[in-house]
Amino acid sequence: MRIIMHVDVNNAFLSWTAVYLLKRGYKTDIRTIEAVIGGDESMRHGIVLAKSPVAKKKGVKTAETLREAKRKCNNLSVFPPNYNWYSKMSKAMFEIISKYTPDIEVLSIDECFIDYTKVRSLHGDPIAFAHKLKEEIYTRLGFTVNIGIANNKLCAKMASDFLKPNRVHTLWKEEVEKKMYPLDIGDLYGVGRKSAMKLRELNIFTIADLAHSNESYLKKYFKNQSQSLILKAQGIDDSPVIAEEEESKGISNSTTFSYNLIKEEVILKSLQALVENVCLSLRKSERYAYVVGVTIRDKYFKTYSHQKKLVNATSNTEEIYKAIKELFFELWNEEPIRLLGVSLTNLTGVCKRQLSLFEVEEKVERNNELEKVVDKLKEQYGNKIIKKASLVDNNIFKKYD
Repeated sequence: MRIIMHVDVNNAFLSWTAVYLLKRGYKTDIRTIEAVIGGDESMRHGIVLAKSPVAKKKGVKTAETLREAKRKCNNLSVFPPNYNWYSKMSKAMFEIISKYTPDIEVLSIDECFIDYTKVRSLHGDPIAFAHKLKEEIYTRLGFTVNIGIANNKLCAKMASDFLKPNRVHTLWKEEVEKKMYPLDIGDLYGVGRKSAMKLRELNIFTIADLAHSNESYLKKYFKNQSQSLILKAQGIDDSPVIAEEEESKGISNSTTFSYNLIKEEVILKSLQALVENVCLSLRKSERYAYVVGVTIRDKYFKTYSHQKKLVNATSNTEEIYKAIKELFFELWNEEPIRLLGVSLTNLTGVCKRQLSLFEVEEKVERNNELEKVVDKLKEQYGNKIIKKASLVDNNIFKKYD
């Protein structure tokens, strides 16, 4: 039986800023007063990046302007973000966790998954260990975390989002119906605001409603995502915890945009362009990828990553883009995007393919040969010589020409 943990820093930016200030002699813990982490106050568009519990009770919301926040809190203290310090705190936390297991998948700067299965015999009962780890992080670094424990990544993530702060929660397979099913559909990990709105229009209001939905009916509205949505609602997830060491052996590409991307069409074109480039590099190295990943950094500079293991190792652009696109929609919460990245890991020099009932070996081979021809044309004449029709107007390709 797998045991997966999700470690999540409570109110990371505000907590880490509080630690920074206290270490430098600041007399007040800003977690106990009306305080926010925000952009430049001299700029009219300065926004709230994080808020204290006291400010939250006064109605302050993340992403609202500082001007709006100050209307709600007369004594509001505003502190600038310190991303270098945040990176140091993040690294220090992951170093503590890595003492106990190498199987750590960093999900963002303030959260990660741990595969505890292999080390249970060393460290004992998972709940007791989670409390020990939580206390060690607080004692050594000065901030609190929530830890979710489950049989898979999805449920571990859901569990860590239960009552906060400074808690350990479980969501074992047998607890899904009791603890997860009653929650609002918008609370399901991987369901963004737009998807939640669409589900509510279909009279699907709770996770239980989605878990018992008819896949054929949902396909009319969510196409290939319908099965994935239902499985998530049922607490089913077999994705592995992918350690950073494994990631570093792969091929990746990312781009930071000069403005926030909002339109889905533009985002997907950019994502496809990145996939085209990493696949070209993959085929040049004569390797195939078993694991694909996507990374998103939103306008608040919070970074999220998600990976998926494929049934077959592949270098085929179309297959990889399809998997990357599915991952993207599972991860994206409809916030404006500042950075996009894709990665191909767990690489192999041998392509042993297990064909599905719907695949024909000859067709797969023909597609692979076609891509090799296209690669040669690009290598000889440049990227502009041939590309997918959907990318013709995509400026992101200019960066790689």
